[in-house]
Amino acid sequence: MATSNTTQAAATTAGTALITGASTGIGATYADRLAKRGYNLVLVARDRQRLDTVAQRLRGQYGVQVDVLQADLTDRAALAQVEQRLATDSAITLLLNNAGNTVEGSFVGSDIDKVEGMITLNVIAPTRLAKAAATRMASEGRGAIINIASVTAMMAETFSGTYSGTKAYMLNLTQAMQVELAPAGVRVQAVLPGATRTEIWERAGIDINALPKEMVMGVDTMVDAALAGFDQGETITLPALPDMADWDAFTAARLALQPNLSRSTAAPRYQVA
Repeated sequence: MATSNTTQAAATTAGTALITGASTGIGATYADRLAKRGYNLVLVARDRQRLDTVAQRLRGQYGVQVDVLQADLTDRAALAQVEQRLATDSAITLLLNNAGNTVEGSFVGSDIDKVEGMITLNVIAPTRLAKAAATRMASEGRGAIINIASVTAMMAETFSGTYSGTKAYMLNLTQAMQVELAPAGVRVQAVLPGATRTEIWERAGIDINALPKEMVMGVDTMVDAALAGFDQGETITLPALPDMADWDAFTAARLALQPNLSRSTAAPRYQVA
């Protein structure tokens, strides 16, 4: 179940950012950067001790208000409490959907219960949180939602189809949300990191040091790049991609398919003489 602890501090003009998976790695680094920008924070994760440590440091270093909300987002009751906070707290101007995990191994060799848990955390939870935040933000005409996806969304043949599938879902959801919510004054961004040095690898039983060093980005570098993309107004941010013209070409090719994806007749190659 979710539990909270709020420390009072002066309100900031930036508003409040709610960050999931905030106790370590990408989430904790975003918390640091957003606090530095003047955001108050709601930090969400399962590990209360780690959350308290992060919160105490940020309060002392930046003088912002930090609310600690302990919650296992795979638990429906705990998730509902975080949804309720997003749906009713008008101070929250930014949601960072960061919490997630991965499952080691092939699809056939995987533990299906662990796969289901991953899908719950990577897909169900951020979808429900995004819906709660987006509904309120759209009614208020302001706000932003950042979804942490992954470059594996476009690399199904290389990585686990279950993990990459959850990240492809978040990419797809972000693109649709941005089209829907932009007229209401709400920004949506998807961040697609490559391999980033965080604990997710160790928890999945994967040795990140086995990867070539040139493939692995430090978490500080990744988050700083993602926020630079946010500042530049990007909907899709790929911190490691040297030239965004490549992404633009990929998007153009995908959109060019649309007129021929749904037609009243089958393609000639499928027609039986």
